[in-house]
Amino acid sequence: MTFQAGGSFDIEAWDAEKPYEEQDGTKLTRVQVRKRYHGDLVGTSSTELITVETAAGPAAYVGVERVEGILHGREGTLVLQHSGGSEDGTPGTQWLRWLIVPTSGTGELAGIRGSGQITVAEDGSHTWTLEYTLD
Repeated sequence: MTFQAGGSFDIEAWDAEKPYEEQDGTKLTRVQVRKRYHGDLVGTSSTELITVETAAGPAAYVGVERVEGILHGREGTLVLQHSGGSEDGTPGTQWLRWLIVPTSGTGELAGIRGSGQITVAEDGSHTWTLEYTLD
């Protein structure tokens, strides 16, 4: 059975290191992020990102996020693999996708698989959706 979940999250910490590579107007930076989830998932997470910034502004990121919480009443952890970016830094050209890392679920979330996305509103707030199955 496939489940749909959604909600919002707050970024509680965004700790960017100094770019580790800068060349021809492109910067690669490692960022540690902490979030708090609300909605069908209630919990917290820690994330490691690698961001890409070009002369035009933020361009893309990849990352891995460990989430601990309760999803539709089931408690456990899971890991999300991120892929995101924007052609011009505006919400209209963004792609912000998640893939649940297979075999990463623990507790009552063991066997979870699926994918989702993040939407950033004009005011900077974040919402998310997730479609998943659970063995």
